Amino acid sequence: MTERILAGKTAVVTGSNSGIGLGVAAALAQAGADLVINSFTDAAEDHALAERLAAEHGVTARYIQADMSRAADCRALIEKAGRCDILVNNAGIQHVAPIPDFPAEKWDQIIAINLSSAFHTTAAALPVMRAAGWGRVVNIASAHGLTASPFKSAYVAAKHGVVGLSKVTALETATDPITCNAICPGYVLTPIIEAQIPDQMKTHGMSREDVIAKVMLQRQPSGAFATVDQIGGTAVFLCSPAADQITGTTISVDGGWTAL
Repeated sequence: MTERILAGKTAVVTGSNSGIGLGVAAALAQAGADLVINSFTDAAEDHALAERLAAEHGVTARYIQADMSRAADCRALIEKAGRCDILVNNAGIQHVAPIPDFPAEKWDQIIAINLSSAFHTTAAALPVMRAAGWGRVVNIASAHGLTASPFKSAYVAAKHGVVGLSKVTALETATDPITCNAICPGYVLTPIIEAQIPDQMKTHGMSREDVIAKVMLQRQPSGAFATVDQIGGTAVFLCSPAADQITGTTISVDGGWTAL
């Protein structure tokens, strides 16, 4: 059982009712942190998920609805949380198209959710962390925060921005007991990625194994997906005493992608 090194801390994780965000939230709860999970919906199953996490890990957990494309919602999320020792900025969306065909409204939405939301939540959370005398900001960036792929202009621009924002946040909090770092995953096997595999099999006329190896993980030298548990474990490490002097940097969990 994971040592409960985060007992007494409260973690706010954006975009956390599925995928990477849910994996990170569960890992933080296993380490003892109380939780505030979030998405843009406000369904009974969202609140039930918080109750399940609380019961499984012996912590308190709440679900707070907030639209991460809206600055006011981002800041209100931190205010409603009441306490925020750990902030994990994970909310994100994707759209793929060549630059001349990229819908302007999609660009604006991706920049708002993937980048601007992290600025607004961080701006609201830092005074809370300073008042508490401790804080951790963990931004979920991407391998695309360090390198690029065609047809992903908004996503790549936003994730590069998240990496830059992480560095500035770290510099502004360098003399406080607060750190800020970015995790840069490659391909992670989430329900969204899993759902794409059958469509890719039809498009390319390939087996599941060939689609994974030759299409999805072509740029991931390990030939294996990262897991949400691995991303969660990395987040817990960044919140641990071992990482007290790790700030303003990126940790790649990408099977060697950015080593190429």
